Amino acid sequence: MLTHIQVWTAIDRLAARAGLSPSGLARKAGLDPTTFNRSKRTTPEGRSRWPSTESLAKSLAATGTSMETFVQLIEDEAHPISQGVPLIDFAQAATGGYFDDAGLPNANGWDEAAFPAIADEHAYALMIHGDAMAPVYRDGCVIVVSPAATIRKGDRVVVKIKDGDITLGELKRRSPKIIELGLIIPSSKDHSLPARDVLWMSRILWASQ
Repeated sequence: MLTHIQVWTAIDRLAARAGLSPSGLARKAGLDPTTFNRSKRTTPEGRSRWPSTESLAKSLAATGTSMETFVQLIEDEAHPISQGVPLIDFAQAATGGYFDDAGLPNANGWDEAAFPAIADEHAYALMIHGDAMAPVYRDGCVIVVSPAATIRKGDRVVVKIKDGDITLGELKRRSPKIIELGLIIPSSKDHSLPARDVLWMSRILWASQ
C-alpha cells in the first residue's frame, strides 16, 4: 500500500535529482514556493496530506521526469535524501516575528534550503550578507542551526538577547549568572552577558564555505 511518506519522500528525491530544494522545485513548476514544505504535508489537526495531482504533474513536467521514473523514486530506499530546513537572512531574523519564545522558527516568512538529514526537526538556516563576519563567515555563507543540539564550551552559537538583537559567537564560559562569548566579528571584543538577558541560545552545526 502506498503511503503519504513514500510519496513526499519521492518528491524530495525528485527535487534533489534536479539539484533543487523542495521549495525550489515548486518554483520551477510554477507553484507557490511553500507547496512542498513540511508544514504543508499535514493538516492543522496533524493528519497526513497527499500532494495534489496537479502539483505533481507540473513538477514532473518542469523537471522532464516520466511517471515511471517517479515510481522508481518512490521505491528507491537505497539513497538517502536531503531534508528541507527553514532559511532566512541573518539580518532579517533579528527584526522580530520569525522565532517563538523557545528560539524555534515560526512558520511564516521563511524560505527553505536543502540539507543532509539531521535529528533536529526544528533546525533552520541563516544566510549571511556582507563581509562583516569575514573570514569566519563570508558574504553568501549559509549556517545551519540546531535548537536541540547540546552546547559545549567552544561551540559557535546563535544568541537572542532581551533587547531583540541576535548575535553569533563562540561560547567561552557559561554559568547560572554569566554567559561569556567570543564574538565572530573581527572588530569586536569578547564580552559577558548576564544570563537573565539571554532569551535563548542555539548551536551552529554547519556552515557553507
